[in-house]
Amino acid sequence: MTGQPGRTGRGGGQAGAGDLLALVRTGRATTRGALQQATGLSRATVGQRLDRLFRAGWLREGAGGPVDSPLGGRPSITLEFDDAHAVVLAADLDTRHARAAVLSLTGEVLAEHSGTLAVEDGPDTVLGELGGWFAELLEKAGHRADEVCGIGLAVPGPVDSETGLVVQPPIMPGWDGYDIRGRLARAFTERAGTAPVPVLVDNDANLMAYGEQRTGYPDCSAFVLVKVSTGIGAGVVVGGEIFRGVDGGAGDIGHIRVGSEALCRCGSHGCLAAVASGGAVARRLAETGVPAASGSDVRDLLAAGHPGAAALAREAGRQVGDVLATVVTLLNPGVLMIAGDLAGTSFVTGVRELLYQRALPRSTARLEVVTSRLGERAGLVGAGALVVEHLYAPGRVEERLLALGV
Repeated sequence: MTGQPGRTGRGGGQAGAGDLLALVRTGRATTRGALQQATGLSRATVGQRLDRLFRAGWLREGAGGPVDSPLGGRPSITLEFDDAHAVVLAADLDTRHARAAVLSLTGEVLAEHSGTLAVEDGPDTVLGELGGWFAELLEKAGHRADEVCGIGLAVPGPVDSETGLVVQPPIMPGWDGYDIRGRLARAFTERAGTAPVPVLVDNDANLMAYGEQRTGYPDCSAFVLVKVSTGIGAGVVVGGEIFRGVDGGAGDIGHIRVGSEALCRCGSHGCLAAVASGGAVARRLAETGVPAASGSDVRDLLAAGHPGAAALAREAGRQVGDVLATVVTLLNPGVLMIAGDLAGTSFVTGVRELLYQRALPRSTARLEVVTSRLGERAGLVGAGALVVEHLYAPGRVEERLLALGV
């Protein structure tokens, strides 16, 4: 909104139904009287716009709130976002593994499935398989296909958020410039027998950061998540919004040069991912005769207490911590979260050692260095939230209400 806070809608005009829904969803105004006060609209106008939201099934009345007047009277009826009118589908792709789920509009996981799905098999095969997973998950969750309002997808590569296209992904052969949105929408339609729904695509670290920040650190104005698995990437949330850069390349710290001659999968030498990712640690373990081919293999070895894996993970953490000292100095985040296959004690200890040694004391004075709260669900929760925030943004609400004829 612009102008006087809370009293006007998009472009300085009167607040529309979408603006009222946003006030209710965020808890800033949850009664008719509070909506009048926040928007400056008349009681009749607020009532008319709320009626559209009720008819769409997006709002419901809750319990009566406290009586505001000292003279008493009837309690105000509270308004609530009705999260039961639709569901969201979400999937999180890794290099050799995928996870998919049906989520409520408030992020609750209603049904979930994980399994082997290799991105190197190409987008047509992988997205077609996801369409089948989604259809089965809906049945498992007890929801119809026509209840799905959108699909969110997290992928392990840089994404242009405007087009949904993956841009020159180092570890996703065959995906560059592919129409992911269109193919996944068709795959779901073919398997579920329903009309196409909107599909949103973003980088996995971005969506993990978004999910973690919204659920665990909503008051943190600058939040950074670093995912260290087969590759390395970072997601940045500033002011509650994902920071993507000009074309989706923000946070790609795995390809910062660190002075090594190791060959990276991107074709360059000396990238951080080439020496400190789960894939790099797996290669070094394999050279010593330890069976390891990916970050997930390293994770399993760390869980089993393998001393060689622990030593290499700590060394990798120190290399990543050296780079993160610059990231922390530049962004001054309140929370730095370490996630992914290597996000255990050994790796985090290494990160802390170099981070606090190299970063300015002022940059780390109020910094929390933590590990993931949502674990393997972080990308799913973030993907679901991305869809919900897109579909229920004020301008989009107006378009959807008109399409519904209300």
